[in-house]
Amino acid sequence: MNKAFLLIGGNLGNRKLNLSKARSIIHQRCGNIIKSSSLYETAAWGDVVQASFLNQVLVIQTRLTAADLLQCMLHAEQKMGRVRRQNSGPRTIDIDLLFFNDDIIKMTGLEVPHPRLHLRKFVLEPLNEVAPGYIHPVFQKPISQLLAECPDNLPVQKL
Repeated sequence: MNKAFLLIGGNLGNRKLNLSKARSIIHQRCGNIIKSSSLYETAAWGDVVQASFLNQVLVIQTRLTAADLLQCMLHAEQKMGRVRRQNSGPRTIDIDLLFFNDDIIKMTGLEVPHPRLHLRKFVLEPLNEVAPGYIHPVFQKPISQLLAECPDNLPVQKL
């Protein structure tokens, strides 16, 4: 059984309902959710002229490989109406694979650990809630330390 950390988020429509639907699809198709963070409201990253996001970290157990899990996540996004028009643009749902076991994976379309998670407070805050002592396999630092060192100043509010 594999252990994966996912970040779900969105800023269009009924954000809470969309996260709930995403959790349901992930549980049904991708793996068993064994832990989840609180919901966090965060300012938009990048293109800041858009609504705030709701984000949540999920820890799942899955029999899928990392590549198959990615396909399952992309299918869930499509099922929920995600259309990729612009990078960092508004979206109903976004599902990111943050960690897969302690694996370091670099292949076309898939990089694990997520290459920018250490730069984004909206990822680190909920991740720190569920796994503060988890050691990042590349940086060899716990999540709590990465959060303390994070240069991101955007507000992140636990709901």
